[in-house]
Amino acid sequence: QVQLVESGGGLVQPGGSLRLSCAASTSIFSINYMGWYRQAPGKQRELVAHITADGRPNYRDSVKGRFTISRDNVKNTVALQMNSLEPEDTAVYYCNALQLGVRRYEYWGQGTQVTVSS
Repeated sequence: QVQLVESGGGLVQPGGSLRLSCAASTSIFSINYMGWYRQAPGKQRELVAHITADGRPNYRDSVKGRFTISRDNVKNTVALQMNSLEPEDTAVYYCNALQLGVRRYEYWGQGTQVTVSS
């Protein structure tokens, strides 16, 4: 069982930056994918970015060049640096851990609100 706790959300003006952090309760060293999802009101939850155990990132097209995901397998944390924020980025952001293998395990944080508005 992995507990994930997000922090760093808030209100920011368009063009601003925020850094989200996710702290895991156990080692994430062997977790295949650590990621960030988001869900805006009335919309489905969508993948924002994920990063593999060996540090390879993947981003949805709309955030490429603006967001950067990173993981620290020693501190058991995952971060999402968000720059040039747009109103369309407004959503609840969720940390996710996905472990693949003989069994599939998936864990979610409680979410943190990001609001981009002037």
